[in-house]
Amino acid sequence: MAKFLNSTGISYHLENLIKNANERLFLISPYLKFNPRIKQLLDERNRLRLDIRIIYGKVDLQTEESNWLKSLDSIKVLFCKNLHAKCYLNENEAIITSMNLYDFSQQNNNEMGIHITRENDPEIYSDLNQEVTSLIRSSEHVSISIEKVVPKVEPSRKQRQKEEGNCIRCGTEIKLDPKHPLCKKCYQSWSKYSDKTYTENYCHICGAKTQSSMEKPVCLSCYKKHKSLF
Repeated sequence: MAKFLNSTGISYHLENLIKNANERLFLISPYLKFNPRIKQLLDERNRLRLDIRIIYGKVDLQTEESNWLKSLDSIKVLFCKNLHAKCYLNENEAIITSMNLYDFSQQNNNEMGIHITRENDPEIYSDLNQEVTSLIRSSEHVSISIEKVVPKVEPSRKQRQKEEGNCIRCGTEIKLDPKHPLCKKCYQSWSKYSDKTYTENYCHICGAKTQSSMEKPVCLSCYKKHKSLF
């Protein structure tokens, strides 16, 4: 007999449905994004070489999902245009629900569903199985390729120093340029007299408090480390 499920019940039965699949597993969900627990369960089923089909229909695969699916050789991914149904079944049971795969175990969502078994609901299960089979036949196989993910690397302090400097008068961060070590505002003030030896307050490179000038815009330590800039 069909059983009504709330959010908690859907998550519970969906996990068991995947765990108990021994021959085939069909997961139909518009949005192909996976909860970490679902990924773990599918990894386990993949090792058993089951017939696993995932049908989606709303958005393109993200790099992370694409690379993960590519690593699972027993899973076939299919695209079905205008798909909105959420349905999950193995050879013995099925769930028809409002819950997407990514929402698995999200107890704050208000989801509903129906759980049926082949033994207790043979007519409903047969009709559902036929509909899913028809859906699979009309769907397009998706060829998945692994995309290289280039991690974002923060520039080192040395690299940042090549781009960032400080105004030798007010200390404001400006572009590193020993020939122009003043910000626009301070340069306007300096240009009234244009005295290159006038004592300023900061090192243009490290920003430390020191005696500097347009002629000598950096402290002795930075000058020794960055002679190539002068």
